[in-house]
Amino acid sequence: MTDSIMSKAATMEIPINSNGDTGTLPEDDSLEQDLQQVMVSGPNLNETSIVSGGYGGTAEGIIPTSSIKGPAVRYNAKFNKRIPVTGLDLRMKSRRSSVPPGSAVNRLTDQSHEYQGPNMHHSSSSSSMTAEEVTRGVAVEKLETMKKWGLNTYKCTKQMISERFGRGSRTVDLELEAQIEVLRDTKRKYENVLRLARALTNHFYNMVQTQHALGDTFADLSQKSPELRDEFGYNAETQKLLCKNGETLLGAINFFVSSINTLVNKTMEDTLMTIKLYENARLEFDAYRSDLEELSMGPRDAVAMARIDAAQQQYQVHKDKYERLRSDVTIKLKFLEENKVKVMHKQLLLFHNAISAYFAGNQQQLEQTLKQFNIKLRPPGADKPSWLEEQ
Repeated sequence: MTDSIMSKAATMEIPINSNGDTGTLPEDDSLEQDLQQVMVSGPNLNETSIVSGGYGGTAEGIIPTSSIKGPAVRYNAKFNKRIPVTGLDLRMKSRRSSVPPGSAVNRLTDQSHEYQGPNMHHSSSSSSMTAEEVTRGVAVEKLETMKKWGLNTYKCTKQMISERFGRGSRTVDLELEAQIEVLRDTKRKYENVLRLARALTNHFYNMVQTQHALGDTFADLSQKSPELRDEFGYNAETQKLLCKNGETLLGAINFFVSSINTLVNKTMEDTLMTIKLYENARLEFDAYRSDLEELSMGPRDAVAMARIDAAQQQYQVHKDKYERLRSDVTIKLKFLEENKVKVMHKQLLLFHNAISAYFAGNQQQLEQTLKQFNIKLRPPGADKPSWLEEQ
């Protein structure tokens, strides 16, 4: 009795819903609903355990058909000889007979002989695994970099706080520290000279413009006032001469300002940037030195010795970096001092001779001063762009 029931169950069509329960399919459903039903709840013929069990619901060890690329159901004639798939075969035949040729259901069943086995996407999965490994490697590398940066920042911050509260020791080069302090003080004073020289340039430029306008006014009145033609003419010539000498002096002062600006904001600033790197290296060196001293005072077991060896290596690395930057700072300070003396000697001599010649009214000496220092005055309107540049 039991065998007859099981044989009937094996040949009956058992529709399977999305929740795994059996039921009847309505005959008036649309083609899209039929396809969706087959795609979602149809059994996976690639897994023999699913078909032989005769269950359509999800269970442990069963792969849902929605996770498989390509057609959801692929018929294999070889499996048909060993595994009863009568229910699904009858349903697909009945659907094909009720739909026109070339429809989605017919195309689905026509692909039954194209079964390629479970390794059909092996190459794509291998490439995706390779990309995943590369991405994981990059992430691990970034994480390791962040870890090292965080540890270094923690040690340096701890050392800086200890120094400010007088609890930690710091490495001091008295001679080098004195030279650095002299440089910073010199830079502040030179910046003040530069600020005052720029203010003088602006005021003197306004005065020269006023003299130029006054000379034009005197020349115009000389033409329109016959009774005062000579008086207005003398003053007009005087203002034009002062204006010409003023423009020559402005050229000398502008050259002086430009040279001081280069010395302060480029040469000195470059040396101060190296000094900043040196001070950071000094802080790191003291931080790792203090860390090594603390570990050396602790126990001497295997774990502690491994940590001491690692700390010794880090200490040596930062010591070499500190000594290298200290040497760079010493060399730059020496060359900066030589360059500063050479530049300021020339610029101060230029400034003195130009100012003295202008206020003495010696136009020839003023022009000779500019030739001596190879200063070329720009012709009027040279600052304005040409008509080609304006296009």
